[in-house]
Amino acid sequence: MSDNGKSMSGSIAPVDLYERVTAQGDKIRTLKSEKAPKDEIDCAVKLLLSLKVDYKNLTGQDYKPGVPPTDNTSINSNGPLSTDNGDDFVDPWTVQTGNAKGVDYDKLIVRFGSSKIDKDLIDRISRVIGQKPHHFLRRGIFFSHRDMHQILDAYGKKKPFYLYTGRGPSSEAMHVGHLIPFIFTKWLQEVFNVPLVVQLTDDEKYLWKDLTVEKAYQYAIENAKDIIACGFDVNKTFIFSDLDYMGTSSGFYKNVVKVQKHVTFNQVKGIFGFTDSDCIGKISFPAIQAAPSFSSSFPEIFKERTDIQCLIPCAIDQDPYFRMTRDVAPRINCPKPALMHSTFFPALQGAQTKMSASDPNSSIFLTDTAKQIKTKINKHAFSGGKDTIEEHRQFGGNCDIDVCYMYLTFFLEDDEKLEQIRQDYTSGALLTGELKKILIDTLQPMIAAHQERKKQITEETVKQFMTPRKLAFDF
Repeated sequence: MSDNGKSMSGSIAPVDLYERVTAQGDKIRTLKSEKAPKDEIDCAVKLLLSLKVDYKNLTGQDYKPGVPPTDNTSINSNGPLSTDNGDDFVDPWTVQTGNAKGVDYDKLIVRFGSSKIDKDLIDRISRVIGQKPHHFLRRGIFFSHRDMHQILDAYGKKKPFYLYTGRGPSSEAMHVGHLIPFIFTKWLQEVFNVPLVVQLTDDEKYLWKDLTVEKAYQYAIENAKDIIACGFDVNKTFIFSDLDYMGTSSGFYKNVVKVQKHVTFNQVKGIFGFTDSDCIGKISFPAIQAAPSFSSSFPEIFKERTDIQCLIPCAIDQDPYFRMTRDVAPRINCPKPALMHSTFFPALQGAQTKMSASDPNSSIFLTDTAKQIKTKINKHAFSGGKDTIEEHRQFGGNCDIDVCYMYLTFFLEDDEKLEQIRQDYTSGALLTGELKKILIDTLQPMIAAHQERKKQITEETVKQFMTPRKLAFDF
């Protein structure tokens, strides 16, 4: 297959183009597993996106793994169609978009079949908890949900629920983007006063990355310290490593096996794009990520109860795991988990991709010094400003693509100050260098405070959080 990236939709049969898309997806997975250079992988991903656009333009349908076109598939003869997700490509391992503003989340809601967190839902959450909603809700950072109204109904009737979120420990140091689900989860735990389980998928990282089992577990412990440093209550929170916990909990493993029995190989290939050359560990892993959605996976916390619903705050790229989980849940007599989805945290170089733990210049890490934070922002943060001061004063900057402004929407809590910054930058009154300084002054003390809290966390503290035990709730 040629890698020239040119459109081929006008001279190829749908089934042939389908096979080319499939082969290109396989090629990308091979490149990643072989740790090919990033520019080579990026080039291959761009070609995949182009091929998917060609497929949609040719057939009028989105490409779906495991669902080839039939003889009845109509061929579009009216020129290019706008795709449902444009140039966006989102799965649990890859986020790619050609739009400098980032992923089109409204279209992603339609594609994934979730529901928008609208003003009515935000107002209802505010009424139920009796306080102002978190700025992640007010600003659309958590933008999509599944069954959040059920959770609020249950809470109003004093029925219990619990929180579940997680972290894939792919490196020793986490970056600021990794904090987003934990900041929001901590807020949810505090306002609803519910138990929380945090899954560290060190087994997943061993299967997908070039890591030893020992190294993956070490990363899990280090990441646990960063999570604890967010301020979680040890009496209400259980953090666990898959490599450690699954071997000791019969309840957890029983649920893994139940999920495995109800998902076929063809289904998991269709959902996650696995191929015949993937190891069987990858194919079976989704059941392990599904298991914490069921209260019976944690008998120390919930005893033998199977009826307690789970709410999962996570980035929307993790949704395929839980669409599968929600499909299986009724068949194993468990409630479907509810979800709240966040947007992606952009790389310093722009909103086209997520931050990457493997690229130090794409991220602000929680281990960075004040000087490193300043240097990274000044040198690498993508700007929405104009090329010269004169042009910027005249035409203003573009907050929609400016990474520093995007970061402030996550970490600057003052709504009025944020709006003033937006107005000043858009009008040209605020220069790019001044906007970068505001972000530096916001992140430096925040990360320094996090580092100080982490210093206080001992091995004994980690052990307390990671020991299966009864929490401060009666079930």
